[in-house]
Amino acid sequence: MYTNLTGYKIYTGSKNDLVHIIRKHLLSNGNQKLNIVSGNPEVLFNGLNDSSLKKYFCRDDSIIIPDGVGITMLLKILNKIRISKIAGIDIMDEVLKICNEQLLKIYFVGSTNENILLAVNNISKKYPNIKIAGYDDGYFGNDSDGVSQRIMKSEPHVVLVAMGSPRQDVFINKYIDLFNCKLFMGVGGSFDLYAGKLNRAPKIMINLGLEWLYRVSKEPVRIVRLISIPKFMIRSFKYHFKGSNE
Repeated sequence: MYTNLTGYKIYTGSKNDLVHIIRKHLLSNGNQKLNIVSGNPEVLFNGLNDSSLKKYFCRDDSIIIPDGVGITMLLKILNKIRISKIAGIDIMDEVLKICNEQLLKIYFVGSTNENILLAVNNISKKYPNIKIAGYDDGYFGNDSDGVSQRIMKSEPHVVLVAMGSPRQDVFINKYIDLFNCKLFMGVGGSFDLYAGKLNRAPKIMINLGLEWLYRVSKEPVRIVRLISIPKFMIRSFKYHFKGSNE
C-alpha cells in the first residue's frame, strides 16, 4: 500500500482504505500518533531542500497521500503504479465526519482571523457534534509556543494546521511529540474553502486533473509556486535512475 518516490514512502491505497485507517486509529486506545501529509510536489520538494522536513515527512507515523497530479504522473512513469489523486481537502472532510460521529475534539490553527472564525462557524453548523477544542489564526509570528500551550491545555484528539507549506509542516514537526493528540494534518488553504472565501474547481476540472489550473486562475500569485513541480520531477528522475535525490 506504499511505494518509494524520491526517498518518500507514498501511500498508494484507496481513499476508502485510508479513511478506514484513520477511523481505526482515532478510535484506538493508547497514545499512538498519526500524521497525514498532503504530498504534492511543492510540499515534497520543500523536504528535499530541508533535511529536518524530510525526516519529519518520513516519520514512521506519517502517511504521505498523493495530493497532486505531478505525484500520480511520476508514480505511473517511474513506478508503473496507476493511482488516483487523493486531495487533502477530501481527507480533512472525512476526518471531520469521523469526529462528528464520535464526538471528538479538534483544534484549528491557521488562515486569517476572519477566515478561521468563519470556517469554524461553518464547520460547527455542518458537523454540530464536533467539539471545538480551540482555534488560532496563523499570524502568530514567533509566538508559536503560546499557541502550543493552548493546544496542550485543551487536549484535542485532532490538530488541523492551515498555514501552507513549509510553515504548517515546521509547526507540526516542532510540537508533534509534545502534544497528546492522536491525529495531525497540514491542510493548506482548506480553512479558506470552509470559510466560503474560496471555491473548489468544478468537478470536471478535478476529474481531469486541472484543479491546479483553476486555483491559479483564482489566485494568480500561485503561479510562482508551480516552478516546484518541474523541479521535483527532475529530482525524482535523478533519484530513480541514480539512487540519489541530489
